[in-house]
Amino acid sequence: MDPKQDVAAVEQLCQSATDLKRALAQVVVGQEDVIEQLLLALLAGGHCLLVGVPGLAKTLLVRTLAETLCLEFNRVQFTPDLMPADITGTDVMQVDRGSGERSFRFLAGPVFANVLLADEINRTPPKTQAALLEAMQEHQITVGGVRHALPSPFFVLATQNPIEQEGTYPLPEAQLDRFMFQVLVDYPDEAAELQLVKQTTSDNLPQVTPTLNAATIQEYCQLVRRVPIADAVARYALQLTRNTRPSGDGKIELVTKYVRWGAGPRASQYLVLAAKARAALAGRYCADSQDIAAVAAPVLRHRIITNFSAEADGVTTDTIIAHLLQVCSQP
Repeated sequence: MDPKQDVAAVEQLCQSATDLKRALAQVVVGQEDVIEQLLLALLAGGHCLLVGVPGLAKTLLVRTLAETLCLEFNRVQFTPDLMPADITGTDVMQVDRGSGERSFRFLAGPVFANVLLADEINRTPPKTQAALLEAMQEHQITVGGVRHALPSPFFVLATQNPIEQEGTYPLPEAQLDRFMFQVLVDYPDEAAELQLVKQTTSDNLPQVTPTLNAATIQEYCQLVRRVPIADAVARYALQLTRNTRPSGDGKIELVTKYVRWGAGPRASQYLVLAAKARAALAGRYCADSQDIAAVAAPVLRHRIITNFSAEADGVTTDTIIAHLLQVCSQP
C-alpha cells in the first residue's frame, strides 16, 4: 500500500484506540498500563498471560474488551478435571431419523471464539494446557484427524494466581513462550480503588459502547506489520534478547551470575512487533528504540529462567531486564 495511506490509517488507529480506552474506562477503573499492553498484544496478533491476585477485575477487563471490540467472547474455568475435549470440542455420533444412518458431527468447544479467557490456566494438568498450543500458534485445532480453523482474530488471555501454588501445574517454558506478554496486574491506587468501590456498589451500572469490529481489527493488525523499523532499532531488540543468555554476546555479569536460560528468537520477534504496535497506538508511523525499551519487560520477563542464586539474593527477572536496559545502549 501507499505509505501516505498507511500514515493516515495509523492516525485513524490512534483515534480508535483513544475511543476504545475511553469506553473501557467507563467500566474498568484504573489498570491503564494493563489495558495498553492488552491492546498492544491484540494489534500485534499475540496472546497474553495475566498474573495477579484474585479480585483485580481481570475477567471483567477481558469481557469488557471483547464487548467493546464487538468480538465473540468465551471463558473457560480451568480445573484439575478439565479435559482437552472440553476446550477444543469433540465428534459425536449422530443418527439420521429417516434412514437410520450414523455419522459423526463435530461439536465446537469454547476455543471457537475471538477472545478466549483461560481462567487460572495453571490449575489444569499439562495435557489440557497443551490443548491450547496448536490453537495459539496455528489458529486451528485438530480433532479426529480433521483440522478446524478458528475465528479471526483469535486472542487467548490466560490468568494465573501468583500466590497459590498447592494443587497447581506450572506452565512449561515451551507454552510460556507462546504468550507474547506476561502482564502483571497489580493493586489499584487509593483514588482508583475508592472510585471502584463507589461504582460497583451503586445501581447505576455503566454501559459498554462498541467501538470496533473484527474486520477493522484485522486491518489494523496488517497495518501494524507494515510500520517501518530501522535496522539499528531492530538490532537493539536483538541485542536485548541475546544479552539475556548466559552465553550471550555481551557476557553481562548479572546475567552470567543469576540466569540459567535466556530468551529465544521469538522474543526478538515480539519485541519488534510490540514496538510497532506501540508506535501505531501513539499515532507514529515508525518504531524507535524507546518503543523497544517500553515493551521489554512484558515480553522478556517470562522467557528468562533464573537460578537458585537469584532466588536466594532476591533478584527477579524484572531486575535483570532493568539492568539490561541500562547497559545496552540505544541507537
